[in-house]
Amino acid sequence: MSHRIGLVLDFGGVLTTPLLPAVLAFEKREGLAEGTCLTALYLDEEGTRLTHALERGEITQDRWNRAAAERLGVAPENLMGRIFADLRPEPLIIDAVAAIRRAGIKVGILSNSVGLAPWNLYDGYDLDALSDAVVISEHQGVRKPDPDIFEAVLRLLELPADQCVFVDDTAEYLPAAESLGFATVHAQAPERTIARLEDLLSLSLADEVRTAPRG
Repeated sequence: MSHRIGLVLDFGGVLTTPLLPAVLAFEKREGLAEGTCLTALYLDEEGTRLTHALERGEITQDRWNRAAAERLGVAPENLMGRIFADLRPEPLIIDAVAAIRRAGIKVGILSNSVGLAPWNLYDGYDLDALSDAVVISEHQGVRKPDPDIFEAVLRLLELPADQCVFVDDTAEYLPAAESLGFATVHAQAPERTIARLEDLLSLSLADEVRTAPRG
């Protein structure tokens, strides 16, 4: 089988450090019990409805902040920014993606939005320089794993799914991509993700990424 010639990546938790440690650090700062955010915002029916509405652009981040703050019992001001304050760029993946593009592979970023104001998850990342196409769910009115949002990034890349790899840290989004023809990678550790990409894209990336320990 010929190698894939397109790469589509989730943003948070793939091009950034993992989301869960950031959320746990927020809970600790706010004096919340561990797991409070997950339970109130992602496992509870109403919390899930609010988060999905935000991702589709149906409500603003300010409205989500107020509703989520009430559920958590914390102040609403810049709540999304406070929750994810500890996120940082993931240098191994960012370096690998740059090398992949230099090798002629098209790269798309496909992200479920958390709203763009007052806090913008993507600030400080030059997404246009890092990729050939950027699709953010609130601009599409649909969220992963809806097939329409995968089709949106494929149109921009001008590639079929069966020539692309999709990488996401959320396992539940992978089957939808696979059903369209993507090869998929569950991003759990940068080194393992890069190794899978080397196999799927028929590239050697070992000399292209920073291996020095982070400070």
